[in-house]
Amino acid sequence: MDIDTRNRIISAVLAVVIIGLAWLLYDSITSPYEQVEQQREVTEQVRHRMTVVREALVQYQRREEGFPETLDDLVEWLKTNEEMVEHGDSLFAFRPPHEYDPDSVIYSPRTGNRFEYARNDTIRPNIYLLEDPDTDDRIGSLERTNLLNATNWN
Repeated sequence: MDIDTRNRIISAVLAVVIIGLAWLLYDSITSPYEQVEQQREVTEQVRHRMTVVREALVQYQRREEGFPETLDDLVEWLKTNEEMVEHGDSLFAFRPPHEYDPDSVIYSPRTGNRFEYARNDTIRPNIYLLEDPDTDDRIGSLERTNLLNATNWN
């Protein structure tokens, strides 16, 4: 084998190695970024779902003069109140790919766990706390009335 043939073979092998290393570098940069973007999207979906629950709680409080005892009571109200049945899908717009369903409102899109809900009806105005069990996201407070309907992520 002469020196020109050997140089061509080595050049071809090195070209393949360079292309392979370039792909590994590209993948090592883009894969973590895609995971971060997916996590960010899921977080936005969870926060949006919590906002929908907050809007439903506000509608309930305006019409029933107080907050429901449990989230199950809220879901039942959303399924039986004529106005909520008729206009619920327009009042509580869900982010795609999810659609409005009163039964799914109280569940986190991240894991399917129920949101945690507690209310304090011993002070005026009545207040509540809605929390995502998988993160530190919450709406409201059980002690401070000035945090009524306030999110902790803004």
